Amino acid sequence: MKPRGVFYVRSVPPESALSPEQLRRHYQHFLAADRVYLTGHSHQAWPDVAREGLLESFDDAARHLDDKWGLALAKADAVRAGIAARIGGAPNEFALGANTHELVSRLLSAFDLRARPRLVTTSGEFHSMARQLRRLAEAGIDVRVVEAEPVATLAERLGAELNELTAAVLCSSVLFRTSSVVPDLPGLARAADALGVVTLLDIYHAFNVVPFQLGDYPESVFVTGGGYKYAQWGEGVCFLRVPPSCTLRPVYTGWFADFEHLDAAQDERVQYGPRGADRFAGSTYDPASHYRAARVIEFASEQGLDVATLRRISLRQTGLLLAALEGFEVLTPQEPAARGGFVALRRADASELVQALRREGVFADARGDVLRLGPAPYVTDPELERAVAALRHLCR
Repeated sequence: MKPRGVFYVRSVPPESALSPEQLRRHYQHFLAADRVYLTGHSHQAWPDVAREGLLESFDDAARHLDDKWGLALAKADAVRAGIAARIGGAPNEFALGANTHELVSRLLSAFDLRARPRLVTTSGEFHSMARQLRRLAEAGIDVRVVEAEPVATLAERLGAELNELTAAVLCSSVLFRTSSVVPDLPGLARAADALGVVTLLDIYHAFNVVPFQLGDYPESVFVTGGGYKYAQWGEGVCFLRVPPSCTLRPVYTGWFADFEHLDAAQDERVQYGPRGADRFAGSTYDPASHYRAARVIEFASEQGLDVATLRRISLRQTGLLLAALEGFEVLTPQEPAARGGFVALRRADASELVQALRREGVFADARGDVLRLGPAPYVTDPELERAVAALRHLCR
């Protein structure tokens, strides 16, 4: 008979032969401290090779100065290839940016909102998109916000708001507060396509932890996400998938969007590159982020950390957390196919608990009254035990 408040998980065999103990030796810089990192849905530890990538970017700049850009752009191409390997599509379909807000804003600037003044979204979007849409609503744009719950009918209810006056529907594939997977999004995208409405999917909370394939969607779909969370790529590595046939002309446009016409007379009509993704390129950026990401992509391949493997690890870990959190108001679905890469529970004192847990050496985060616990491939079962025991102690 086990004592109350204690749970045992080591008797449950991992579904992947790749164990956290095997991985941890590759994360010595981040995991040296005696801490439990349950921030896998936000900022995962970087493998030690990420430092190699950053040093390589420094060395290339020192050797080549402004001639470094050929090497830097090769790293960007490696990042695009890494994205395509995970979600499908061709590498040249991806525009890169420092953050999703930059990329989404560029897309919003391409819409003719005089002819199609409606934008449709959900109440479950992250601040980078939700804040910008609220500001557009203040400026007079018809922004329809559909309640995210119940998530089972969200795609259907979004579709009901679409018409010929709608420019775009913008929705996450996994909700950032609850870790709920939004079902039936391919059907929503097809319905939008039939009306000439652009679909933008935010897959940040799916990328590299929940399977997502562009092949399930119409060719017209736009997709945004990044490597800051589950991919361990760090900051500054976000993407926008652009349909190859796209002819939109963003008003918010950077000079990288048309390298081929840089020498053209400046009084000519603004030109864009030949590929759809070229149109959404930005301007001069810090390439160190792409060096770091490219090296981590190599590491993941060497370790066999593909999306299918990461999904198996994640489902096992979140399943253990869900079982251990019996008695809490858990918001994350129990059904494996319906949940993302973290576990969320509602607590009025969520922010205070984050600070109290940190004093116990357990790192989590909160969004309002929602406490989020996100495991990662290097988190061990004893660490999960320790985290839940600390949480139960604090909540008593």
